[in-house]
Amino acid sequence: MTEASATVAPATAQLPGRGLNLGLALLSFAITFWAWNMIAPLAVRYADELDLDPTQQSMLIATPVIVGSLGRILTGALTDRFGGRVMFTTLTAVSAVPVLLVMWAGEVGSYWLLIAFGFLLGIAGTTFAVGIPFVNAWYEPARRGFATGLFGAGMGGTALSSFFTPRFVAWFGYAATHVIIAVALIAVAALVWFMMRDSPVWKPNRDRVWPKLAAAGKLAVTWQMAFLYAVTFGGFVAFSTYLPTYLKEVYGFDLAGAGARTAGFAIAAVVARPVGGWLSDKIGPAKVLGISLAGAAVMAIVIALKPPPEFLAGTSFVFMALFLGLGTGAVFTWVAQRAPAERVGSVTGIVGAAGGLGGYFPPLVMGATYDPATHSYTIGLVLLCATAVVALVFTWFLARRGQKAEA
Repeated sequence: MTEASATVAPATAQLPGRGLNLGLALLSFAITFWAWNMIAPLAVRYADELDLDPTQQSMLIATPVIVGSLGRILTGALTDRFGGRVMFTTLTAVSAVPVLLVMWAGEVGSYWLLIAFGFLLGIAGTTFAVGIPFVNAWYEPARRGFATGLFGAGMGGTALSSFFTPRFVAWFGYAATHVIIAVALIAVAALVWFMMRDSPVWKPNRDRVWPKLAAAGKLAVTWQMAFLYAVTFGGFVAFSTYLPTYLKEVYGFDLAGAGARTAGFAIAAVVARPVGGWLSDKIGPAKVLGISLAGAAVMAIVIALKPPPEFLAGTSFVFMALFLGLGTGAVFTWVAQRAPAERVGSVTGIVGAAGGLGGYFPPLVMGATYDPATHSYTIGLVLLCATAVVALVFTWFLARRGQKAEA
């Protein structure tokens, strides 16, 4: 392995400044995830104003996930080359543009412009693939599960968006809300540029991007972790984006009430993610994933039975969030343990893309299988249960194979 291709050198213990840089990465990730989730909390409003059917509404919610998912493949590889500081600054600043375009599309009342600019809004969802290799380079292997899990808590930006976006609209107005988020993105981008630094042991991988991605694609660990992340993080994305609509249709909550409860769901997952990373450092990611997937399968059935509000329904969604959050932290601990150091960014990009795509399709399925006569999403939730069970069996298989390899 040449110096040019080595992303991380081995001596990463106790590097000064790593806490600050982790905090800045977390901040950038959180604000871009808020922007990425700007449409979902207002989807009920758009549906009422534009007279959208459930399928159109689901498409509007799911569209930003496409670029936010597939774009991670490229941003992960570019992070190996240019470093986290450049990539965080660029993506955070650029994300302000589609936020303003979405605002304009909503003001003119165009569904197709909302779809088009929502597609561009997905740029904000690509920062995850920047943060994992950036944080990995700052922390020693024994601490990477916790560190990447803590960084991953920035997905709580979706909770902030779910809670505050509808309230900002009520307090300040629709256009002002989008301007506030755009200004916040520019401000965070400036803060990152002036204060963030790449790890002193990080070395740029100057291999060409496409061969580098091809090399990551040839690793079995890439696709194994991609599947597991599609289930765990995809489940989180699907719930956090579609839950406002679900709560309105099934339980009759208004926009602000549904948003507040969705924020609670996201916060539970955010808290669980670093716990999942920490537990994976202690007992191994396979065991944590097993707990996560088994729990998610059970809770999917419980939620399908439509427990009554508030306590039973709320508790059910919180437990689902906790199980999914544990799984997201465990997957990237496994990535850090098994992926070659010089390929972490590229592997992260592909795995992160799979996670985002895992969140793209469930809202479409939920919209397509919704039964308006009974206000039921039973079919979609049963499919989630089945998927979690398949992933659980796959995790058990990988863990057994790993044990045999070590024997």
